[in-house]
Amino acid sequence: MTVATPSAIHSFIDTTNREDDTGFLACFADDATLDDWGRVFHGRDGVARWNESDNIGKHSRFDVVEVAAGSSADEFVVTVDVSGDGYNGVGTMTFVLAGERVKSLTIT
Repeated sequence: MTVATPSAIHSFIDTTNREDDTGFLACFADDATLDDWGRVFHGRDGVARWNESDNIGKHSRFDVVEVAAGSSADEFVVTVDVSGDGYNGVGTMTFVLAGERVKSLTIT
């Protein structure tokens, strides 16, 4: 079921597309976890490393294809079309939110 894009996810997409490192990191909870195809990054320091190596550091751009409800009230499954100097193609990002912040992100 398609749902409205939560503000935390909108900020994640927007700050990536604007290459705003500070704003991007502010999207995440202090104890966030990011799992990119089995490569797991912990906390904002880990997210910052991933951001540099795989996201804004690669000039990634996300075009949202669909936002769907996940298996819990705080989970959202976002299909994106990615372009840039790294991965290019359609992928799935599963977000778990904690209020206005990303608690976990799993990329598949």
